[in-house]
Amino acid sequence: MILEGIVTTRNGDGGTNVAPMGPLVDDALRTLVLRPYRTSTTYQNLKQSGCGVFHVTDDVLMLARAAIGRLDPQPEMFPAKRVTGSVLRSACRWYEFEVVSLDDQQERTRIEARVVHAEWLRDFFGFNRAKHAVLEAAILATRVHLLSREEILAEFARLSSPVEKTCGPHEEQAFQLLWDYVAAFPYASLAPTAPSPSLPSLPRPTPRPAMRRIDG
Repeated sequence: MILEGIVTTRNGDGGTNVAPMGPLVDDALRTLVLRPYRTSTTYQNLKQSGCGVFHVTDDVLMLARAAIGRLDPQPEMFPAKRVTGSVLRSACRWYEFEVVSLDDQQERTRIEARVVHAEWLRDFFGFNRAKHAVLEAAILATRVHLLSREEILAEFARLSSPVEKTCGPHEEQAFQLLWDYVAAFPYASLAPTAPSPSLPSLPRPTPRPAMRRIDG
């Protein structure tokens, strides 16, 4: 199955590249199959260093920013324990991995890796429709060079409904950021394009009452 998350890899200058990615994983999360394009920084770094860190996270705002290259400043990180790399401090859990094989004969590569270390940082928030809608929107934002403007905006209009109904402030901000990006993207088309439809106004969530501890 494919598990969506974020991969960090070490750049040639010593910095860290942060990129959303959905590798194929086994049930025990002992192996990963990543398929970055040859033009991506993730591919170049993995070919050079042979290792990286995969993160499971519910922070869709960070994921959205990473998808469109707007992680400035970068999120807080600390050194990985078994590989040369960095761990995102806001992740739920992380998996350090080493490359076992790399096939780059096609434009979309196939990189098989084995997990050499894994740890937990915090609980996963839980299932939320707005978070999942932002995730789908972030994936769409990485495909603006593959799909038409009409397809992209139609999907965003559909995804806006669960965001509007179930979002918190981070989900609202993430979806708006992605919407602005895809609406302004210069799609490769010779046909004139219509003005961008307006994104429905997303309501600000009302404060929730504090949770009471129940003993027993």
